[in-house]
Formats: sequence, structure tokens, C-alpha cells
Amino acid sequence: MTVALAELAHETAAASHRRDRWIGVYIGVLAVILAICTLGGGNAAKDATLKNIEASNTWNFFQAKNLRRHVLRTQADELQLVALANPALSPEARAAIEAKIASYKDEDRKLTSDPKSGEGLDELFQRGKALETGRDIALRKDPYFDYGQALLQIAIVLASVAIISGGSAVLIASAFMGIAGTVITLNGFLLLVAVPFIG
Repeated sequence: MTVALAELAHETAAASHRRDRWIGVYIGVLAVILAICTLGGGNAAKDATLKNIEASNTWNFFQAKNLRRHVLRTQADELQLVALANPALSPEARAAIEAKIASYKDEDRKLTSDPKSGEGLDELFQRGKALETGRDIALRKDPYFDYGQALLQIAIVLASVAIISGGSAVLIASAFMGIAGTVITLNGFLLLVAVPFIG
């Protein structure tokens, strides 16, 4: 009977050791997913900051060009009024005024749209909107990574407690947290589902 008890104790210890090893592997997998989640969260935060700075710079450039265009339009209008108010202008003076007005209007067209340089107001507007969209996407991703990290860390702690306590309920809770953390991390990368109260 003591031999049977010794064998049973040995088998139980071996089963417990195998269980602990598998939990260790599970913790390692969770740690890898956590590292990927942390990387994704860091990249989302950096992308949001970078896109915000680029968008701000683009809108500042847009405003400067728009102000310049407004000044040119005002100057062209003033020159037209000068030409209308002075019918006795010499043909040379009238030609110089009309040339200047034409020059201002040409510059106005370039400021409004310049596909060659990509720095006309129309192009800057599109670039600014695209940068804002990129920033907004990065800002929507970031909270998913935050929640994913928290859930994965809790899953790792619970799995560690399961090794010490030998309890299966704690391991099951860890599995639920790990699955939830993994799914939320994937959603942070892909934005497949808008989870209420996140993002």
C-alpha cells in the first residue's frame, strides 16, 4: 500500500510539474503578445503626435499662403480702382497697371492650386485633411493598446498565481483575460470593431 501511495504521489507530482511547465509556456506566450501590444501602443502614440505636428505645420503654411493670396487680391482690386478712377492715365501707365494686375492674378492662381509643387492652397488643404485623418486613426488605436496591455498583465499575474496555488479557477480567469487582451490588441492594430467607451 505504501508503494501504491508513493507511485500516486510521484504521478501527482509529475502531473503538477507538467501543468506548471505548460503554464510557464502560456505565460511566455502572453509576454510576447504583451510586448507586441506595447510596441503597437508606443507606435500609435508616436504616430498621433507626429501627424498632429505635421498637420499643424501644414495648416500654418496654408494660412500664410492664404494671407498672401488675400493681400494679392486686395492689391489687384486697388489697382483696378486706380485705373478706373483715372481715365486720363497715359497708355504706358495703364499698360503697367494692367500688367501688374495680370501678374497678381497669375500669382493668385499659383497660390490657389499648384499641382507641380504640391504647395497650392488646394493641395495643402488636402494634405492637412489627410494628416488629420492619420492622426485621428492613431488616436483611436491607442486606447485599445492600453486596455490590451492591462488585460495581458493581469492574465500573466493570474497565471503565476495558478502555478503557486495550483488552482484551476485562477488559470481559467487568466485565460479569459489573456484572450480578451489579445483580441483588444488585434483590434488596436486593425480597428475592426468600435468598442464602446474605448477609443
